[in-house]
Amino acid sequence: MNRINLLSQRLANQIAAGEVVERPASVAKELLENSLDAGAGKVDIDLEQGGVKLLRVKDNGSGILKDDLVLALSRHATSKISNLEDLETIVSMGFRGEALASISSVARLKMMSKAIGDKDDNGWKVETAGQDMDARLEPVAHTRGTTVEVRDLFFNIPARKKFLKTEKTEFARIDEIVKRIALSRFDVQFSLRHNQRSIHKLLPAKSEQEQQRRVGLVCGPAFLENSVHIDLERAGLRLWGWVSLPTFSRSQADLQYFYVNGRIIRDKLVAHAIKQAYRDVLFHGRHPAYVLYLELDPSLVDVNVHPTKHEVRFRDSRLVHDFLFSSLHKALAKVTPSDQMTDNSSTPSLGLQNLPNSPQGGVKVFSNQSPLALKESNELSYQTNSYNSSAWQTDVKDHLAALEKLGADDAEIPPLGYAIAQLHGVYILAQNKEGIILVDMHAAHERITYERMKLACENEELKMQPLLVPLSIAVSQAEANCAEAQQLVLLNLGIEIERASDQAIVIRQIPSILKDSNVEQMVRDVLSDVLEFGSSDRIQSHQDELLSTMACHASVRANRHLTIPEMNALLRDMEVTERSGQCNHGRPTWIYQSLDELDKLFLRGQ
Repeated sequence: MNRINLLSQRLANQIAAGEVVERPASVAKELLENSLDAGAGKVDIDLEQGGVKLLRVKDNGSGILKDDLVLALSRHATSKISNLEDLETIVSMGFRGEALASISSVARLKMMSKAIGDKDDNGWKVETAGQDMDARLEPVAHTRGTTVEVRDLFFNIPARKKFLKTEKTEFARIDEIVKRIALSRFDVQFSLRHNQRSIHKLLPAKSEQEQQRRVGLVCGPAFLENSVHIDLERAGLRLWGWVSLPTFSRSQADLQYFYVNGRIIRDKLVAHAIKQAYRDVLFHGRHPAYVLYLELDPSLVDVNVHPTKHEVRFRDSRLVHDFLFSSLHKALAKVTPSDQMTDNSSTPSLGLQNLPNSPQGGVKVFSNQSPLALKESNELSYQTNSYNSSAWQTDVKDHLAALEKLGADDAEIPPLGYAIAQLHGVYILAQNKEGIILVDMHAAHERITYERMKLACENEELKMQPLLVPLSIAVSQAEANCAEAQQLVLLNLGIEIERASDQAIVIRQIPSILKDSNVEQMVRDVLSDVLEFGSSDRIQSHQDELLSTMACHASVRANRHLTIPEMNALLRDMEVTERSGQCNHGRPTWIYQSLDELDKLFLRGQ
């Protein structure tokens, strides 16, 4: 065997670069974070050939002193922490002191800076290249702040350079990094240039309106138009930002930004909590969009668990998980039709997007609209009157009364207005003061019935059913320990479990509503969730699936005649029902078209 040798500084830096520097986007991330830690209020990024040939980051931060410039290129050299206590309460973006050393070992690096304390000097420059690692210090004319130029990335490691993608792909990754960081610091101005062409210029955003504008520029105006702003605080945790309505969903999880104390992360616990909040309102196979900020005491979160700092570990993960879930769940539940029509003259209706084939771009339809498979049913919650002469006269009188209210200037019109007609036995056409509304009567009634059944089930509390023959299942020792330790938690979920041996448990009672389900698989899933996240929603999920199926069969079906009072009753119920904008399967229940948009369709006033 070979003898144990001490690695050279150059080789050690290149190995470390494999963790920190994967591609030009990794370099951009590290340099941008350094600029923010230096207190920069303006950051300029210049790129050539996707950042491979040149990546320059210039800021107006506090700068680096002359005596520290060369030291900054050494491994484990940092100004952000000095002892173990600092490591436990990290508030800066970077702290490892490896970024500049790793970058300089795989590229030609030039750094120019003028610190606040350097009054007599114009600035200093330090250069180094991956081959010799010898830093050369020279005077240079430079304004306050720091400029870092990285040229010819991986010029001395051809094998790594072969793994780089096309210029377009590498630039797209840097563009995404800039967007993520721009959303984390609204108070900083960012500009991005690629091959001498200006891509972004994001001005500082101090007011809420300016912040929304930056979110719209980064995430697109459609996201902002179809999102809800939240700001909640509890138990030392604050969650604020924007979450999309369930009807504005994505085929991929590509519009999801989550920040913990200003640091963007991708965490399984956070993703699970958000997925739970969208559980019975999101169309299957779709992903929500969000820009969320979680703020908490830095000592309650460990950011030193991954070389690229993409993952964190919470001290009380269950508290964070429950706070995220409950906050988003309630925020989505409180969205009503009146909220979605607020100031619709200036902002397109929430949950809607432009129809691409429209010449005026004004027609709004819900994304992912698909026809519901509705069949004839004799079961009706909104009972229809026999279509005789007296019923017809009553219907006409109610219709005329509703139209009279719509025509009155001082009348208070509900958000979803009053019903005018039933279209093809499937849709309800309604009118309010600002425009028209189309409602899918089956989808709307399905959500109303579902929410009422859930409420009734909660009020009656969870009923448990003893198993005639207790079920014994073999589990791992970790799962058995979890079942024993969390016995009360599982009992609150409706499952009574006893430990039989080191690797076996006995199930004695289960929720009565789930008596026909696969008990063994359900318990295994619940234990797996409790082990990983500290809680489980499996029981509630199974129960909601059953209630959803029952609500679907109990709802109004297509080709059923509804009277005007029955249609108006359905509209009023929608206005007070939680999550009434989507049916149980995540499909939209109504769409809205304002008068201004109708005028554009028919070229009125042009």
